[in-house]
Amino acid sequence: MTQTANGRGAPSARATPRTGAGRSTTRGRTKAATGREARPRTTAAPAERPWLGQWNSTVTSYYLLVGATALLTIIGLVMVFSSSAVTQIAAGKSPFDAFVEQARFALIGFPVLLIATRVPVRWYKRLAWPGLVVAVGLLAAVVVFGDATGGNQNWLPIGGFRFQPSELAKLALALWLGVVLGRKQRLLGEWRHVLVPAVPGTLAVVGLVLAGHDLGTALVIMMLAAGAFVVSGASGRLLGLGAAVAAFAVGYGLIYLQEGGDRLGRIASAYGECTDPLGECYQSLHGQWALGTGGLTGVGLGASREKWLYLPEAHNDFIFAVIGEELGLFGTLLVLGLFVVLGLAMSRIVRRHPDPFVKIATAAIGCWIVGQAFINIGVVIGLLPVIGVPLPLVSAGGTALVTTMAALGVVISFARTEPGAAEALAARGSVVRRSLAVVGRAARPRRRAR
Repeated sequence: MTQTANGRGAPSARATPRTGAGRSTTRGRTKAATGREARPRTTAAPAERPWLGQWNSTVTSYYLLVGATALLTIIGLVMVFSSSAVTQIAAGKSPFDAFVEQARFALIGFPVLLIATRVPVRWYKRLAWPGLVVAVGLLAAVVVFGDATGGNQNWLPIGGFRFQPSELAKLALALWLGVVLGRKQRLLGEWRHVLVPAVPGTLAVVGLVLAGHDLGTALVIMMLAAGAFVVSGASGRLLGLGAAVAAFAVGYGLIYLQEGGDRLGRIASAYGECTDPLGECYQSLHGQWALGTGGLTGVGLGASREKWLYLPEAHNDFIFAVIGEELGLFGTLLVLGLFVVLGLAMSRIVRRHPDPFVKIATAAIGCWIVGQAFINIGVVIGLLPVIGVPLPLVSAGGTALVTTMAALGVVISFARTEPGAAEALAARGSVVRRSLAVVGRAARPRRRAR
């Protein structure tokens, strides 16, 4: 309002009604006066879950492998002692004999695992071809000079020591397939690049193992090779052909290589009626009875009844049944879960690592260890016929334990070379060293000033 000469106010331009433009101008002035600015409305992003961040860490695979390997080895030592003490006493030996022998091989395998974790990946590539040549030579020596145990000729005596070259052949074949398939990964669309030399090398190993009547190990090696071919990106037709060849090899092993028809009878009884509970069904039935007796919590560590000479191979192929009887369903789920953890850790390496050799070799080792574990568990619970496959890291067996620990050391070495893993491990190590240094300085007695 402006004031006139007669004192009356006349309407000014400011008193005019506000239009849309005026309202916007006024709002802008008001916000400018209050110091507030117009901000677009945004929806708050969901908070990241801490456990998801830990799972996506670059060192998750490393710690999962180390933890699961350590726990399975400890469980194996405890259960080997529990399941073998009675049979050792019955044989006139010390109840600690089997445990001491298994512990001795564990002490051998531990430094082997540590050394394998520190070997660079390039050295594994260089050792792949010589390793396979040595493994094939040892398998051929088993066919000629090997000892037979339980119907399988898979032991090679050297002086007073016996070992199983087929266990070494698993690791050698996994590394060799990683090298040959990794180098040809872009050419695997052509049959000749897939077939040569991967298929002849695999068939040579499988054939020599089958020549020793070891059907269970041959099946595990086929699973190992299948994992390598699948991850390498081989065509579906070739994989189908490989499955047909594997089925033929298994059938040949069942019909022509099993002496006396005992193995074939056990396989037939697994998928039909058990006509003789004291014959081919005996071991499988007692294994299932042990699991049923254990219930949820088990009868207690060392309190198994089936291990009192009722269940054959209680400390070896059927140690999972003793675990179920003494530790119950919870104990069996713990062991099963640890093998699942191993499988998850190896699958993370396959997905995250950029090196084709590492991807293929890790997949092969994973199918070997985890696949063999599930075969053993399937045999014990009655889903599969009894084919003589031990439980990795848990069953008694020196060569198998050392070789499995070496293979896991190789995979842990691969986990250390995941993108960002080496830097993260080095940073955590420096933090530990600094913390220990601080603790050491704090623990020193302070000198009083004179």
